[in-house]
Amino acid sequence: MPGKKILMLTGDFTEEYEIFVFEQAMEAVGHTVHVVCPDKKAGDILRTSLHDFEGDQTYTEKLGHNVTLNKTFSEAEKQLDSYHAVYCAGGRGPEYIRTDKRVQAIVRHFHEAEKPIFTICHGVQILIAVDGVVRGKKVAGLGACEPEVTLAGGTFIDLSPTDAYVDGTMVSAKGWTALAAFMRECLKVLGTEIRHA
Repeated sequence: MPGKKILMLTGDFTEEYEIFVFEQAMEAVGHTVHVVCPDKKAGDILRTSLHDFEGDQTYTEKLGHNVTLNKTFSEAEKQLDSYHAVYCAGGRGPEYIRTDKRVQAIVRHFHEAEKPIFTICHGVQILIAVDGVVRGKKVAGLGACEPEVTLAGGTFIDLSPTDAYVDGTMVSAKGWTALAAFMRECLKVLGTEIRHA
């Protein structure tokens, strides 16, 4: 089976692991991942953040590695029919790109076309910004997103930090510590089989 094309929605200070680990793992098994950010082009730099829980009441944030975007946002926007899935990475990027009407239109396309939607951590904030996307769905994310999921008509699933949840073709997880389980479920939804000889 040929590899699939996945569109990754990011913004400045998106969680580093949720970009790099997802992209590289998917590409290792033959899929193509286009990492885009509103108003940025292929070759532009995206700054990332690293979030961790270090004993405080909330997570700490540090500067992560820079990412070089590999697709121009405006081009991806015009080629949505060529993508098999959309992925909303977490971190701080979602809190501001979710208000962008173009980002909302992209999510709406995948929702209405019933294509797979993958979300981790704060990425669910992007989905919540589009009416109907989480309504009636069970979805995971960072615990701070629970009230928003509920207000948008979804059911928030409080997963362990290393689990992922699948509702139809929507895959979600709490954060980067769940990336192994999250990507395993994303691959299943994409129809990707990995066999060990």
